[in-house]
Amino acid sequence: MRENGRVTSATRQPETPASTVPPRLIATDLDGTLLRDDKSVSPRTVAALAAAEEAGIEVFFVTGRPARWMDVVSDHVHGHGLAICGNGAAVVDLHGGPGAHRFVKVRELARDNALDAVRLLREAAPGTVYAIEQTYGFNQEPDYPKLHMEIPDILMPAEELLGADGPLPDEPVLKILAYHPTLDPDAFLTVARLALGDRANVTRSSPSALLEISGPGVSKASTLALCCAERGISHEQVVAFGDMPNDVEMLTWAGRSYAMGNAHPEALAAASGQTVANNDDGVAVVIEQLLAELP
Repeated sequence: MRENGRVTSATRQPETPASTVPPRLIATDLDGTLLRDDKSVSPRTVAALAAAEEAGIEVFFVTGRPARWMDVVSDHVHGHGLAICGNGAAVVDLHGGPGAHRFVKVRELARDNALDAVRLLREAAPGTVYAIEQTYGFNQEPDYPKLHMEIPDILMPAEELLGADGPLPDEPVLKILAYHPTLDPDAFLTVARLALGDRANVTRSSPSALLEISGPGVSKASTLALCCAERGISHEQVVAFGDMPNDVEMLTWAGRSYAMGNAHPEALAAASGQTVANNDDGVAVVIEQLLAELP
């Protein structure tokens, strides 16, 4: 699929065995992948990221997190300071440090699509509640549970939050968070994808029934593909790491990809390889092996 002549959805096309192509970019998820369960970045992992960049391999953090939750890795970006946030909805420059992140690319969810998504998913899964993630704002419905790090800016029904007269009407919508209190997480994802069709991209990264809804064709993979194209980097030159369904497209697209030992079955099936769990520094283990294989 192409958007204005650019790739927006990507699948692996292995013209050359990826294991024979020297890596130029490492793309890693954060939660459950690069970060340990206590949300720390281990000294071994920090050293591996630094060694990769010293070898000329760029590192991208590719996450479902919003930009304001990127402080946990801001100290470890070693000069390039770029992250793909919100499951591909934004590319953010982290150079400014905590509280000073700069958006360099935004792939928003159009308001009409967002309102359609809210309505259709309410009809398909009664009891669904929503939060709205914007470039500089986080708002939610009154019944949405306390799942995140911060207190929402505004409590209001999603239809009002997304309406033309709602708060922050000029701030792009990056994604909608949809939560259901009783449905099985994977079943909820299936219901949502069938209900929304091509109006939006739906995925999940949480162990609970929490879905993440982005613009059509917006994913970690498609935004990573755009960033790589801008740098003249092919998918064969990318090594990716992930653990959840929102990583599947990225793991499929990258020339080499690794699911964590703690990964969801969909991530394990999508990746070309597997490493040990996040708490055992699985990303660092692979990076060290890759660097040892360089000529």
